[in-house]
Amino acid sequence: MTELSNTQIDQFIQNGFVRLDDAFPRVVAEQGRAILWRATGCDPHDPTTWTKPVIRLGLHGEAPFQQAANTPTLHAAFDQLVGRGRWLPRANLGTFPVRFPSAEDPGDTGWHIDVSFRLESDDPDDYLGWRANVRSKDRALLMLFLFSDVGDADAPTRIRVGSHLDIGRLLAPAGESGLTLRELAANGLAETNGRDEVLATGDAGTVYLCHPFLVHAAQPHHGTSPRFMSQPPLLPAVSLQLERRDGEYSPVELAIKHALR
Repeated sequence: MTELSNTQIDQFIQNGFVRLDDAFPRVVAEQGRAILWRATGCDPHDPTTWTKPVIRLGLHGEAPFQQAANTPTLHAAFDQLVGRGRWLPRANLGTFPVRFPSAEDPGDTGWHIDVSFRLESDDPDDYLGWRANVRSKDRALLMLFLFSDVGDADAPTRIRVGSHLDIGRLLAPAGESGLTLRELAANGLAETNGRDEVLATGDAGTVYLCHPFLVHAAQPHHGTSPRFMSQPPLLPAVSLQLERRDGEYSPVELAIKHALR
């Protein structure tokens, strides 16, 4: 287990993410990928069965996914970024958008943040009506778990570096109710235009731990091997706080405070 360095924590606050190589064992990724292949209904050895640009698989909580989500390295990083006792362990890794090489537009490549809650008056079936607020209600981190090797051509998630700061400033005036995804995306998140872009590449077993406000996007797959990745939230055990008497702010909170200065 290797803890995050001060430099990595500073990079998380400024850039909105940190990449952890070998965050979970490659053999666990292979075991998980075998389960996911069966769930797709496709033959890993026959590309003619890969007929869709993306297949979204439901929640998977089998042993490999529990193991991947709960390594000592990741738990230590959660403590450092969110705060000890302030996050909830995951029993699964959420849904998997499995992306296949395809010339077809997958139809889901817009820039966005992952929203996390709704008001009682909101329509639960209207995903664009789900919300985020400046305290990141119900989401402590966005996480990208790579279950296959992902190179530049393999539909890596696109990340706008430092965009979490723009989103923090955008959410602040909206108070506890926050903004819906529809409201956030109304102008295409133009506030983040011009930010440097990086790709979430890496070997199987790599995990990107991202600030919940980080702007990101999918892209078409131009490679040869399907990409297996999940992007679950890390759920908070307690609400984020932007005013702490003891000054014991987490890096997630510090990034928001930095955005609002």
